[in-house]
Amino acid sequence: MSITNQRVREYAFLRALYGDDYYPDQVLDKGRAILLALCERIETERPADLVALYVLTEAATEGFNALEAEFDAAGSEIETVAREEIAEDFSFVASAYGFADADAEELVAAREW
Repeated sequence: MSITNQRVREYAFLRALYGDDYYPDQVLDKGRAILLALCERIETERPADLVALYVLTEAATEGFNALEAEFDAAGSEIETVAREEIAEDFSFVASAYGFADADAEELVAAREW
């Protein structure tokens, strides 16, 4: 499926992390794919409320949890800067799909990073 939301299509996910050599591009590419898959799910499933949105973001957050080992293996980690960037991207996604009132912490509540 192709993303139809123009704001999302033009958005550079994980932008600040790609500009820092500490974060390996091959792992960031997987994180970007998780965020794009979240957008596709939102467009396909069209969550009716925040509860339904949080179910989708929980699954995406768990995807980032699984990436932590890959960051570690590459000599990196999901630390403060990465946590903030990832959380901001989740907030952007929520806003882009009409959930501007989504709680930023709830969007990534399942995080282990």
